[in-house]
Amino acid sequence: MFQNLNVLQNLFFASLRYFVTLRETIFMFFKHRRYLFLSIFVFIFLADGSAQVDKMPAYPLITNDPYFSIWSFTDKLNESNTKHWTGKEQSLIGLLRVDGKTYNFLGRPSYPVQWLADISRLQSHAAKYITTQPADNWMTKDFNDASWTAATLPFGTKNLLPSTEWNTKEIWVRRNFNVYDTSIEQLLLYLRNDDDAEVYINGEKVATAGWSNNYHEYELPASVIKKMHRGTNLLAMHCTNTGGDAWLDAGIGTRQSIKNIEPAVQNALYVTATQTKYIFSCGQVNVEADFLSPLLANNLDMLSRPVSFVRFTVTAKDSGIHQVNILFGESSAVASNNGDELMNVSAYQTKTLNVLKCGTTAQPILQKKGDDLRIDWGYAYLAAPQQKQYDLKFTSIRNITNNFLKNGMISSTDTGKNIPDEDLLLAANISLFTGNNNTNQAAIMLGYDDIYSIQYFNQNMQAWWKKNFKNMDDLLETSQQQYQNTLQLCDAFDKQLYNDATAAGGDTYAKLCVMAYRQSLAAHKLVRGAHDEILFPQKENFSNGSIWTVDVTYPSSPLSLLYNPDLLKGMLNGIFDYSESGKWAKPFPAHDIGTYPIANGQTYDEDMPVEEAGNMIISTAAIAKAEGNANYAQQHWKSLSQWVDFLVKDGLDPANQLCTDDFAGHLARNANLSIKAIIGIDAYAMMANLIGDKTTSKHYDSIAHDYAQQWLQLADDGDHYDLAFGAKNTWSQKYNLTWDKLLGLNLFPQSVYDKEVNFYLTHQNKFGLPLDSRKTYTKSDWILWTSTLTSNQTNFEALIDPVYFYATHTPTRVPLCDWHETTDGSQVGFQARSVVGGYFIKMLQWKWSGKK
Repeated sequence: MFQNLNVLQNLFFASLRYFVTLRETIFMFFKHRRYLFLSIFVFIFLADGSAQVDKMPAYPLITNDPYFSIWSFTDKLNESNTKHWTGKEQSLIGLLRVDGKTYNFLGRPSYPVQWLADISRLQSHAAKYITTQPADNWMTKDFNDASWTAATLPFGTKNLLPSTEWNTKEIWVRRNFNVYDTSIEQLLLYLRNDDDAEVYINGEKVATAGWSNNYHEYELPASVIKKMHRGTNLLAMHCTNTGGDAWLDAGIGTRQSIKNIEPAVQNALYVTATQTKYIFSCGQVNVEADFLSPLLANNLDMLSRPVSFVRFTVTAKDSGIHQVNILFGESSAVASNNGDELMNVSAYQTKTLNVLKCGTTAQPILQKKGDDLRIDWGYAYLAAPQQKQYDLKFTSIRNITNNFLKNGMISSTDTGKNIPDEDLLLAANISLFTGNNNTNQAAIMLGYDDIYSIQYFNQNMQAWWKKNFKNMDDLLETSQQQYQNTLQLCDAFDKQLYNDATAAGGDTYAKLCVMAYRQSLAAHKLVRGAHDEILFPQKENFSNGSIWTVDVTYPSSPLSLLYNPDLLKGMLNGIFDYSESGKWAKPFPAHDIGTYPIANGQTYDEDMPVEEAGNMIISTAAIAKAEGNANYAQQHWKSLSQWVDFLVKDGLDPANQLCTDDFAGHLARNANLSIKAIIGIDAYAMMANLIGDKTTSKHYDSIAHDYAQQWLQLADDGDHYDLAFGAKNTWSQKYNLTWDKLLGLNLFPQSVYDKEVNFYLTHQNKFGLPLDSRKTYTKSDWILWTSTLTSNQTNFEALIDPVYFYATHTPTRVPLCDWHETTDGSQVGFQARSVVGGYFIKMLQWKWSGKK
């Protein structure tokens, strides 16, 4: 009966380690049903609710900060190459060789792109263009373009230094390119456009794209490949500049995959708060690949470390002893913005580690700012213990095909300076044996030292972890020594988070929290201030790239309030410093203090007066609630007092202005914004009471309660409350009301909450509750806030279930987007933003209510 004990043992411990779902565990163990008695034991063990998430829009693999952030955008790890959260390829590859065969379990290893029509990054390319509407068949190969103007790509406004200046609203471009071999496996379009573009190949539309200030890759379908023919082909483009700068460039390339590699079969995928775990079948061997980024919000030291772990475990299906070689590769593009920079690379040893180090030759530290950018300064690291089973080398895809596929070995490429980035891998060849717990498991580390993380009022600042470590080698050594302890801490944290979230809001709610956790924290950078104060700026990902945006801090704050209020202080400190230094002199807070990673002052072109004043006061009051004192508020009392007086003056009936939902446009008399102002006034009164100023507290509390009574009259519209005062038959989510509950202010009666919730429940769509009556799109973070207004679990679940359905069925495969269409679940904008930390608001409510 126990002749296959090794199989059973590995399955059993895999189940415990991966917190698999009951359904998946049954599947695994019934394959070995003669051990049913032990299967039953495992079922009982797993029935405690530790099963977590197995479906997301994209999956976090290496997540540390806005620059060191690598994701899988497909459900199967080997269906696509991994990418930075922006969508730019930052490839990780994983190959397993056993019994003379090679299997691919991570990424899609392929040869470098071969250009049919190169992009114009390094040189310009001939084309023809016109800026007036051409005939309808302008994009076809047979169209006569003799009257068009000959020029060279790229086209753009003069300030961007294009090859050809473009200063009209629209432009039409035709570019010929030659094809010599039509046996194309993968056809790729690379497009950079500002603003809206349509692209055609040989008359067939192949892409429609909104603005992008970097080249985006589009894999074209087989129907386009079939239309490619030997000789001259046509790339045609139409671009519309809707305002501001203009740019247009595109290229066509092909890519061939590596032959003689079999795809591994992905059997399972599990995501917890800090870990993403896969199980694959490779012939007679199973391999488990675990990605761990120890972002522990309650441990600043661990949270700050820019080091992630990848662990591999191999087990035999047949109880035999198999020698296994695993090749893990990390593209040098992780340390570059475009993926084509020259690199400096080195291989060396520390006391106990073999290390590979890679960074751009140029090292333009903090010289770029913006949204769709990746880091091109500092150094990427791949490290492993100095043990015989690990062989670390710089290599290339070509070397892999010549060596690893044949004999399980890898050969080195050159190290030194000015190495081309295009086909360079930091690689670990790991030798393992099944059947022995000492030789069937291995772990490697990926790290990134950004040297300086941000510029803060003209001073370059370093990451928090540099308080405790001399350099990156010191950090890597410590991280390796503490790996087992780190894993235990993360396992315990992940389980506790899930159990607490389930207790607070149920299993579906817990899954949403798991999805949001790493994304929210990894959109921040933990930085050491000049006086050892915590700075925790976020990047406003795929919004406008701002740093320290107040109305991004506000929605993300529940996660930090739940686990570590010091992190929220780190989000507020920048705004307080800006105001208290005299650099910002307006009577309300700034919107931001720059464009990531440069924080020298507001760069957003318009203020949000009531929005940001309310956000700063409420967030500071929430810290006081979490800590049970107003010590932090007292440090900034002058600023808070100025801002509350602004709210008293301008907050009840707001003038025409932007709020955090600025994409919806300006709105006067915004009822939800008025709620924020009223709660902000009473939150100030609450803090005044905590510091012992009873007179001030009573004064502002009285104003807030009077305003709340006025609000009830101004906003009432029968069975709900209006979007804006006086705008009958309109409505909006009143998500700001949640702080009346959380802070215990009791400004609004329960009937207000009940009326709004009952109305919302009749206006939901398949993928969620619209933000308001103007459009059918929504913000998922606000829906989670709105769900806390409910008074029973049934209504709570009715509001959050469509959000979970969106997260598991959206057609847009990117890191969780918080702005989506409720009719079809598609992305409207934004992705990978910190605001999903707002999903934790129900847990915060549960904790503060004393139920924990």
